[in-house]
Amino acid sequence: MIEVVSYNPAWPTLFEEEATKIKGALGENLVAIHHVGSTAVPGLCAKPKLDIILVVSDMSLVTPGLKKAGYTYKGEFNIPFRQGFTRRDTLPKVNLHVYEEGNPEVDLNLLFRDFLRAHPESRDEYAALKLNLISQASSHQRLSGRFRGYNLGKDAFIKKILEKAGFKGLCMRLCTHYDEWKAARAFRKKYFFDKVPMKDPYSWTFDHKDHLHLVLYRGTEIIGYAHIHLWPNQKAALRIIVIDEAFRNKGYGGHFLELCERWLKQRGIKTLHTQSSPKAYSFYSQHAYKELPFNDPDGYESNPQDIDVGKIL
Repeated sequence: MIEVVSYNPAWPTLFEEEATKIKGALGENLVAIHHVGSTAVPGLCAKPKLDIILVVSDMSLVTPGLKKAGYTYKGEFNIPFRQGFTRRDTLPKVNLHVYEEGNPEVDLNLLFRDFLRAHPESRDEYAALKLNLISQASSHQRLSGRFRGYNLGKDAFIKKILEKAGFKGLCMRLCTHYDEWKAARAFRKKYFFDKVPMKDPYSWTFDHKDHLHLVLYRGTEIIGYAHIHLWPNQKAALRIIVIDEAFRNKGYGGHFLELCERWLKQRGIKTLHTQSSPKAYSFYSQHAYKELPFNDPDGYESNPQDIDVGKIL
């Protein structure tokens, strides 16, 4: 069961003590450390766990130091380029969210925290929402993979606050929330299968471990979608990448593609393949894609007009 408790005035002090330990564990690799989440907002009820963001120079150097400090690596969850760590065996319980410098997710968390600190009416509205959610049985159940109804139920409020705070960062997420899956289906229908026309024959990939579905946020608005298929032998196929028409010709497509490439490279993928329409060929060429056999291991049919291209990551 999820537990939400009244604000504890000791939380800031506990954060400072923990920050000192973490600085000792990570040394010069640590660029910044921030107390975020509800325990960082005076007067706000919260789960009794400190949320701490670490900004580092080199993500590859993080795990050994944090393990020595008693933290357990928990994965990225739904946010690419984030490393999550927890400590549960001693008090205070801590969630660590680790990002490299320049990641817009850091600004997102700080803007949300600072807005609630500066606007008591929004803080109290958030508190009321939390208490209402934990009174519902569905909030304690996992409704979307790792995520409980409690987390999903806060999404609309968080987006509202981020809009008020003026957040416009470009963030890539794995589809997990209902709105993200809704957007994925809408992008596929509007830009691909309505043109055939036919019903999407690949919706089964939404529940397949080798198919990754990602969305690109600009602030709180989903403006892009990508479908990546993991192949054997450290290869992957970019099945779909698309930016909503209203946001094209602003560099978002290239940025989205670069995020996908960098993330896949971190996951050990060596080459990324795709089949480009003649219209999109110049886009891929601008991003160093060369003509490269597609050789789909699953043997799916392709459009004879498409051009096989790929890139060594």
